[in-house]
Amino acid sequence: MPKYIIAIDPGNMNTALVVYDCVTKRPIFAQKASNADILNILHSKVTRYDDSQVCIEMVASYGMPVGRTVFDTCVWIGRYLQHMVPQRIARLIVRKDVKMHICGSTRATDANIRQALIDRYGNTAAVAVGTKKDPGPLYKLGNDERAALALAITAAETTSEYKTGE
Repeated sequence: MPKYIIAIDPGNMNTALVVYDCVTKRPIFAQKASNADILNILHSKVTRYDDSQVCIEMVASYGMPVGRTVFDTCVWIGRYLQHMVPQRIARLIVRKDVKMHICGSTRATDANIRQALIDRYGNTAAVAVGTKKDPGPLYKLGNDERAALALAITAAETTSEYKTGE
């Protein structure tokens, strides 16, 4: 198992990035930024995490028509893979697998994932999120950063058949 999971929750314009420490089981870096800025962050800051694995949330088809934003997101997934591989193994995990692992249901919502993370990191928001004076592990994490954290936890605690760079 790697020491760190670099989890990327891509979007068509903005992406959330979390570096998860597999030893302490906590996020040690989290940021949401424009896709171009995330590429710069990956190049400048994240390369120092040598013993790491990359995990990217992958788009999945559920039989419904999709628009340009989904295809734009796919392009960014490819750009992140191109940037991170072959230096690291990359795993692509679909959102329903994250929901199933974190919440036990593929019908889970962002609110369910938030609550599951709070339960995991302290049972109450006061402990898990904390305050400015006493920040918890989830302090200042928005929905997208929480989604990336859930992705990292799923990658750390499961195995996947879909890997690149091996």
